[in-house]
Amino acid sequence: MKFAHFSHVWNKPSMTAAARYEQLWRELALADESGFDFGFCVEHHFNPNESWMPSPSIYCAAAAAHTRRLRIGTMGNVVPLYDPLRIAEDAAVLDNVANGRFELGLVSGIVPDFFGPYGADFQNRRALTHEALLFIKQALSSGGAFSFTGESRRYQDVTLGVKPLQKPHPPIWIHSRDADTLALLAREGAHTGYLFLVPRSDVAPRYREYLRLWKEAHHAGKPNIGYWALVYVDETDAKAVTKAKPYFEHCFTKVFGTRADGGIGYLRLAENHAKRGNPGGAEIARHAIDVDYLRERNLAFVGSPQTVIEQIKAAASEGVFNTVMGEFNIGAIAEEDLMRSIKLFGTEVVPALRSFEPY
Repeated sequence: MKFAHFSHVWNKPSMTAAARYEQLWRELALADESGFDFGFCVEHHFNPNESWMPSPSIYCAAAAAHTRRLRIGTMGNVVPLYDPLRIAEDAAVLDNVANGRFELGLVSGIVPDFFGPYGADFQNRRALTHEALLFIKQALSSGGAFSFTGESRRYQDVTLGVKPLQKPHPPIWIHSRDADTLALLAREGAHTGYLFLVPRSDVAPRYREYLRLWKEAHHAGKPNIGYWALVYVDETDAKAVTKAKPYFEHCFTKVFGTRADGGIGYLRLAENHAKRGNPGGAEIARHAIDVDYLRERNLAFVGSPQTVIEQIKAAASEGVFNTVMGEFNIGAIAEEDLMRSIKLFGTEVVPALRSFEPY
């Protein structure tokens, strides 16, 4: 298995954005020292109540400067907001800045609020992202000038000023549970993933099919399938649960899912999942502040190192994923608790699960 420090860079009480970023670099440095494989962040816009990370490329550059071993990546660039040539150029530069440690994550975007100010096309976001995947692969792997003709974009005789270090290109991820998208990713050799708000039993068959198509395409090695979940590790289960409860409540009532016009985060998340035809996800979201509910179903990894090891084993086997994307900086968590959780996860959980293969 593989392990990522994942950050939405959620807002924290009494912290400026500058102080929050400084804390983030301390987290990543500790994750780097403690055995994690990846450091990833999101791209979110226009909501200071929630995420303070509208520029994942800046995150990657700073993260690379504060680490030596972690593979650093976007998870991901919201493709329809940009000309994909801009994404390709940034990826090439970041791969050099990170000395070949860059991972490129792309997303089509699910929040309409991100699209309006950019004048971006929300309705066709999935098709734009599929086309961008093909274009970016070609752009980053071309030795010289290249041309590309798609349904929405055309480029003629373009030469990138900087080429990526990794050949033919840095690894590419697109998180998705859509069957057609997963089939494309398997054919193109792109990694994928999903989040704990999607019931594992519902989507596991889709990822098994993705694995079958990946093998059929004769790519080298296994693909990575990520699973994003909140993580809190402490010396004992009792201590972990006691500490985690107020952090989860703050996260899901005042931060994640909130909007400037009001509303309680976890209830908004539940409503959005219900509207998107995901009743199982809506049910999970309605219980997001209930740590006991999440622990019993292995939807959040909270407990002693041994308990978290068993939770991850069970979830990965059921959900067909091999990469834990753990969000450690939860709600108003104190830095002492945050760093202890990261350290325990990296030094005790990661080594115990390293050789575990869910697929």
